[in-house]
Amino acid sequence: MSAVASATTPQTGFLGRLLKYSDLAVAVAVVTVVMMMVLPLPLILIDLLITVNLALALTVVLISMYTQDALEFSIFPSLLLFTTLLRLAINISVTRQILLHGEGGAVVHAFGSFVLGGNVIVGLVVFLIIVVVQFMVITNGAGRVAEVAARFTLDAMPGKQMAIDADLNAGQITDDEARRRRQKIQGEADFYGSMDGASKFVKGDAVAGLIIVAVNLLAGVAIGVLQQGMAFGEAINTFSLLSIGDGLSAQVPALLISVATGIIVTRAASGEDGSNLGQDMATQFLRQPRPLAIAAGVIAVFGLVPGLPKLPFLLLAAVLGGLAFMLTRTRRREEADRVALEAADAQRALPAAPAQDAVVKALPLDTLELEIGYGLIPLVDEAEGGELLKRVSLIRRQMASELGLILQPIRIRDSVQLGSHDYAVKIKGTEVARGSLAAGALLAMNPGDADPSLPGEPTVEPAFGLPALWIAAGARDAAETAGYTVVDHPSVVITHVTETVKAHAAELLSRQDAKTLLDHLRDRFPAAVDELVPNVCTVAEVHRVLTMLLEEGVSIRDLVTILETLGDRARLTKDPALLTEYCRQGLNRQLTSVMLDPFGRLPVVTLDPALEQELAESVIQTADGAYLGLDPGRAELVVAAVTRQVEAASVLGHRVALAVSPRIRRHLRALCAHAVPRTPVMSYNEILPSVHVEAVGAVTLETEASLTS
Repeated sequence: MSAVASATTPQTGFLGRLLKYSDLAVAVAVVTVVMMMVLPLPLILIDLLITVNLALALTVVLISMYTQDALEFSIFPSLLLFTTLLRLAINISVTRQILLHGEGGAVVHAFGSFVLGGNVIVGLVVFLIIVVVQFMVITNGAGRVAEVAARFTLDAMPGKQMAIDADLNAGQITDDEARRRRQKIQGEADFYGSMDGASKFVKGDAVAGLIIVAVNLLAGVAIGVLQQGMAFGEAINTFSLLSIGDGLSAQVPALLISVATGIIVTRAASGEDGSNLGQDMATQFLRQPRPLAIAAGVIAVFGLVPGLPKLPFLLLAAVLGGLAFMLTRTRRREEADRVALEAADAQRALPAAPAQDAVVKALPLDTLELEIGYGLIPLVDEAEGGELLKRVSLIRRQMASELGLILQPIRIRDSVQLGSHDYAVKIKGTEVARGSLAAGALLAMNPGDADPSLPGEPTVEPAFGLPALWIAAGARDAAETAGYTVVDHPSVVITHVTETVKAHAAELLSRQDAKTLLDHLRDRFPAAVDELVPNVCTVAEVHRVLTMLLEEGVSIRDLVTILETLGDRARLTKDPALLTEYCRQGLNRQLTSVMLDPFGRLPVVTLDPALEQELAESVIQTADGAYLGLDPGRAELVVAAVTRQVEAASVLGHRVALAVSPRIRRHLRALCAHAVPRTPVMSYNEILPSVHVEAVGAVTLETEASLTS
């Protein structure tokens, strides 16, 4: 097995060593061809180069016949230029020998003698016919096909790109598959565009061949008669043989290259079975037996016409008739086998199987869905300028960069159960957020210092719950001048979906996603993954820690630090809550940096030492974990006090964090999560020692109790 693998791998063995210096070989070949036009070459080398040219042209034709896709032979335009340059260089070398010494080499002499057959006029006519066939028929047709293919390919690029984006957003293909398809579309456009221009090389080569033959013949006769003292007839015979031989030795490979050009640009896409041109022609030509039978009958009638030779017509009619008969019998046998197979399958099929298949297909749930009313469909339709589909696809990249979350493709569908301008976000089939847009209006939000007299319909911004206005589309400039932040419908939906995803990130990270993250990380940091999974922690335990981090809005993008912390601490405890606390401490730089104000300070609200001690003593440790056993009334006072301090700090322009001891951090977070969901609760161990902490408030229950009374 290893021997076979090494033989088929281009980077190893003899082929690998050959490809290693391929760039140097091509450069030397091009320079050599150019030098051939200047330096005289011996006849033996000219014969070798003519043979190489013929072999190269034949190889190109065969490769084009076995090429299933035009992009598999994408170097063809450049190869066309190189072969044209090689033929012209050989023509120039042969011309130099003919005019200087009256010789062209054995190959040129053989070509000329075979075609002339002792008659100069016949030789010239045959040569001209070959050039006309190449120039007027094959090359002209191939150039036209390449031009049309290039135009159609460029015109179809936008539609193909939109189809790829739609399949990607619908989750039908992966990012790698989408990237591969885009590269193929771009490659097709480049290839056919290059072929459109490269076909002109062959036309120019045909014209140059005619000119070179005329020059060799006329100049050769003149040199033979005037300088070498030949008789006129002898000069005509000698130089016509050499000129036509030179022209044929160049135009036969040129004709083969022209045929290869036509095959490449007219080659239709093969089937998925990987068939080549010969297989496609045989399959499609012999697909229908009836045309063969009709053709056999018509040719047989021609064979019976008096005066026409009977043997070739009747022989061909017999061949076509035999093919038609064999194909008809084969088709009937295949049809009988198909009917028998369908009958056997129908007998084996259970009556409940179709219903069961329908039930199974209905079981899967989309992880994340965006349902829209029929009035919002233009936001998705790119033909009408809708940008929602493209912007929704960017949410996945944003979540990967901000939270380190692998987000499944967001499926967008219309729903008749929603209002015309309503939308809803669903997670695993359950609605978690809903919003409504005003038709033909824009959303204007007051950042706090805008003119409140702006006319509009009052509403609430759906993502953050801020007061806002629906204003007419024509009032955008006036609203922005008044200090409002104005956004369009797609921006409202995208912001709402993004914030919903962030709020439910823990639900969106499945165990399979956690496994995928570990597999990707193993390629770059194998030690961090292999040391932990599965010897110390299972994938399920790692997944639980990651979801607990995401529940508090902590990014898991620094997965290496998380795994290294688990590798150190998971040998001591298996409590996921405690392991999460250790991971937060390992991510202290990340947690601290996002909370710093513009002056590099960390504004915090602390707890009164007595209150912190009370909460610490209320933590009850059980076999199922620790929880806060605080009296409900007392807990309500704590939440109210924390809320007052956070709101007071917000009024002063501070975005604060609650700083508490590590023992009660997670319990206080759980207690206050609904009251102040956007306020992080940090332990002292999570704050970098180099950060300047500024206490802007302290939570005390005495003040709260007096206010309550």
